[in-house]
Order: sequence, then C-alpha cells, then structure tokens
Amino acid sequence: MAKVESTRTFVEATLNVSELLFGPYARLYGYAGSLVMLTMILVMSVRLFTSRRRKAYLSLTASVLVFLVYYVVMIAGSLFGAQDEARLDLAAQTIHVVAFIMMNRAIYQLYNSTQKRHHLYFYASLLLTLLLALFRIFVPSLFEGAPEQLAELGRIGPDVYLLLLVFICFIFIPAQIGQMRRYQFGLLVFFSIHLSYLINRYMLETPSPVLTFVELYAPLLYYFILFMLFFERIVELMQASMHSAITDGLTGLYNRRYMLSKTNQYIRLGYPVSVLFSDIDNFKKLNDTKGHHAGDEALKAVARIMMEESEEIGFAGRFGGEEMVVLVTDPSIDMGKFSEKVRGRIEAETGVTVSIGYSKTKSREDDVSAEQLIAQADQAMYKAKTTGKNKVVKFTVSLGNAAK
Repeated sequence: MAKVESTRTFVEATLNVSELLFGPYARLYGYAGSLVMLTMILVMSVRLFTSRRRKAYLSLTASVLVFLVYYVVMIAGSLFGAQDEARLDLAAQTIHVVAFIMMNRAIYQLYNSTQKRHHLYFYASLLLTLLLALFRIFVPSLFEGAPEQLAELGRIGPDVYLLLLVFICFIFIPAQIGQMRRYQFGLLVFFSIHLSYLINRYMLETPSPVLTFVELYAPLLYYFILFMLFFERIVELMQASMHSAITDGLTGLYNRRYMLSKTNQYIRLGYPVSVLFSDIDNFKKLNDTKGHHAGDEALKAVARIMMEESEEIGFAGRFGGEEMVVLVTDPSIDMGKFSEKVRGRIEAETGVTVSIGYSKTKSREDDVSAEQLIAQADQAMYKAKTTGKNKVVKFTVSLGNAAK
C-alpha cells in the first residue's frame, strides 16, 4: 500500500512539473522569466546612459525596451487568445525582428564607432522588416487560397528573414567585438530557439515537447548571456576610463596628479617613503637633432625601466616632459643603490642618460607634504644635472639651504 501511495505521489509530482513546463500557463512563465532578465539589463543600461550619455548605451536601452514590448505583446496574445490573435501576432513578429536587429547593433556599438555605412545597413534591415510586415498584411488580396494557408504564407517571410539575420550576424559581427566566443554562443542559443519555433509551427502537426521547452525557456539563457556580455564590456570600459584618468598616454606611467595623491596618502598614513626624481639628459637636443619620434621612443624606454624596477616596491609616474618619478614605499630599500641601479640600466639599455635625485622621510613624525618631498628630490636632481649629469644625488638639508 505504501508503495502504491509513493508511486501515486511520484506521478502527481511529475504531472505537476509537466503542467508547469508545458501546461496552459507555460508560455506565461517563460515570458515572465524573460521579462525579469530584460528588466535587469534595462536598469543597467538606463543608469549607464544617464551617467555617461554614450550612443551605445542609448542603443542598448532602446533595444531592450523593444524586446520588453515584444514580450508584453506575447503575454497579451496568451491572455486574450483568439480575440485579437492576427493583429497581436503580426505586431509580435515584427517587433521581434526589430528587437533582434537593434540588440545586435547595440552590441556592435559597444566595441566600435558606427560609420555612415553601418547606419545604412541598420535602416535597410529595418525597412526590409517593414516591407515583409506589409507583405503579410496584403497577402490575402494578392493571392488566392484558404485563409490558413495565406496566413502561413505571409508569416513565413519574416520568420525566415530572422533566421537569415542570425547567420549574417554570426559571420560579420564576432570579429569586430571583444567577446567573440560568448557572442557566438548567444547567437547559437537564439538560433536554437528560433529553429525550434519554426519546426514546431511549420513542420510538425503536433508540437514537440522538447522543442517547446527550448522555445519557451532557452530565451532565459540567451538573455543571461547578453547580460554577462554587456556587464563585462561595461566593466572593461570603466576600467579603461579609470586607467586613462590616472596614467600617461605615451609611457603608461601614472600621471602627476595620481603620483601626488598616492604620495600624500602614504605620508598621511605615517608610512616612511622615498621619492626618486629623474630627468633625461640633453632631451631637447635629442628632439632637435633626431626628431620627436626619437624623443618619444627614449621616453618609453626609460619609462619601461622605471616601471620594471618599481613593480614590487612602489609606483612610477611621469611628472611632466622628460621628468619621471618613483615613489618607493618599501622602507627596506637602499635608495642610493636603487637609484644607481636605475641610472645604470637606463644608460646601458636606452641610449640616453638621466640625472637622478632622491629624498625620503626620516620618520613617521616628519611634517612634510608630498609636494615638499618631491620638491626635495627635484632639487637633488637639479644638483646632479648641474654638476656633470648622468649621476645620482641625495637630498640633504644643506642642499636644500643652497637651493634657497
């Protein structure tokens, strides 16, 4: 008896799951899940557009809104049934194609600037969508046949066109964006969804449960892939924006403002720090005789050494022109030996020489600002510059008094 009861419970649970996945409300569940995923993307895109005003974020917001409208229409069709089935079906089919076109345009714009020909492709594809929708409307007046056959004849055009758009996007867009594999996987999911729908509608008398499951619930995976694609791209853009705000475009070193901020931060927290201040010798003569390209190459070569030498002990920055600074945060570093090593490497590897000065806080109680500490190292560098160049000088109180 207990075994029979257990079997009955299992069967009822199976029927409940089947009812949930394939029952009369299954489409509503699938549509509602897609609405949730799209709403998450919409919130993200709206916030980005209102804060940054990029065209790509506007395109993304618009495409998500069109997809949301599509699902609202689909839900309305499921609720109202045959009352307005033809009109809702025409609206849903057209909006779906438009949404797909707009979404892929937004993905492209996140990685590329759009040129005139891209706008032409976009508007041409929308125009073709409109023409196919109009063709569907006028099919009954253009052809003879049973109403059901004419309805299917008008409907198949946009459905096949959407399938063709998937192939076009798969061929041309992946090479133009950064997340190629993820984008291709998303298109494959969308292709599976649309193909399942086409087979169920046009090829089978009774819809396949497996294909119906793919048609209803695979969109959740598709929109999750889109969400991750957009999220990672936006993080990339924000990191790039942040990086460009604190680094020098030519050398890749931190800029003057960031170096001052970082030095002040360490001093304010009471950490003993040191500053190396360097200046390339005869840099103006190098620019005048060999051109600015040679000067830029020298700057990049010196910056590379500064970056390598400071990698685990501090931060390297370009302070302006040919002046570069290293903030050393490791108190165990012998600044004399470190500075001499940097100078020697630059002379041996770059074809130019540098004059270097350095200064350091003596204790946690030193009442010195970042500007003062860097100015001290600058004074020491100037002493090296005026006493023969290509040397290292340490800042001392007497050197500071002499500068005054």
